[in-house]
Amino acid sequence: MKVLVTGGAGFIGSALIKLWLREDPRVSVVNLDKLTYAGDLRRLESLKNNPRHQFIQGDICSAEVVEKAMEGCTHVVHLAAETHVDRSLLDGKAFFDTNLYGTYQLLDAACRKRVKRLVFVSTDEVYGSRERGFFKEGDALNPSSPYSVSKAAGDLLTRSYVHTHGLDAVVTRGANTFGSHQYPEKVIPLFVSRALSDQPLPLYGDGGQVRNWIHVEDHCRGILRVFEKGKKGEAYNISSPHYLKNLDLTRRILKILGKSESLIQKVKDRAGHDRRYALNSDKLQKLGWKTRSSFDQALEETVRWYQNNESWWRAITDRSEHFKNYYEKAYAGKQ
Repeated sequence: MKVLVTGGAGFIGSALIKLWLREDPRVSVVNLDKLTYAGDLRRLESLKNNPRHQFIQGDICSAEVVEKAMEGCTHVVHLAAETHVDRSLLDGKAFFDTNLYGTYQLLDAACRKRVKRLVFVSTDEVYGSRERGFFKEGDALNPSSPYSVSKAAGDLLTRSYVHTHGLDAVVTRGANTFGSHQYPEKVIPLFVSRALSDQPLPLYGDGGQVRNWIHVEDHCRGILRVFEKGKKGEAYNISSPHYLKNLDLTRRILKILGKSESLIQKVKDRAGHDRRYALNSDKLQKLGWKTRSSFDQALEETVRWYQNNESWWRAITDRSEHFKNYYEKAYAGKQ
C-alpha cells in the first residue's frame, strides 16, 4: 500500500507518518509538503534512512506537482493546510488557496488516478461554537473564522466528490491537538516557551473559552481507524474526554514549570472568538477506537519535552523573523 500524505512535515502529519510506518510494515509513504513556516524537516529526522518514506517538496495548489506526487499511490491522506485562526484573521488568502483550491487539485487527481481511498483531515471548528451539549457528525456546519470556513469548504467539497464522481473519500474532524514538535504559535508551545523565558503569556479575554484537548498520537490513531474502517462518504469526529478553559490550561502549564501565575497577561479577545468546542465521537468509537492517553500525563510530558528541547523551539521564537513579525501583528495593541 503506497499512500500519499500531504502536509507530512507538519505537526500532525509527521506524527501520523512516523506512527504508521512504525506499526504497519505494509505501508510506504510519499510525503508531499510545501515547507511553509509550519513545515519542518527536523520532525522527520528519524526517517532519513527509511526506504518506505519519500519526501517531495511541493505545493498542492499545483496540478503538475500533485499529479507527479500521486503517481503509483493507492491511497491519499490529506493534511496539508493553513491552520491558525489568528493568521487567518490577518490574511485569509493563503487559507482559501491551500485549504480549498489545493483540496480541489487533490480530489481531481485522485479521481483521475483512481485511488482506492482519500481521507480529508478537517477540524472541530467547522461546527462553530456550542454553549452546551456536543456536536455530532450530522449537525450543520457553522464556521466563524476564515480558517474554519476554508476547512468547512474543503470538507464539503470532498464529500461532493463522493456523490458526483464516486470517489471513495471520508472526512475526520479533530479536536485541539497537542504534543511535541508543535509550531510555537499554538497555545501550549507558545505558553511553555514564553514561560520558560519568563515572558508574559497573552491570554485572550477572560480565558473562559473551553477547548477539547487530544494528544497527537490519539488523534493520529483516530485518522488511521477512519482510513481503515470508515464508511465511504461519511464524516467522523475525533475527540477526547478532556475539556478545559484556556485559563485553567494556562495555570496547569505554569504549575508544571513551577512558574508564577503573575506571568498571565490578559489581552483583548480576538475577533469572533468561539466560546466552546465540543464533539461527540461515539461514531468513531463504534469502529473500535478510543483515546489511550491520560491528559494530565500527556500534558506534563509535552511541557517537559519543550523544556528539554529549547534549541528546537528557540530556533523559531528567537531567530525566525517570520515568527517575530507574526507575533507582533497578532498581539499588537491588545495588551
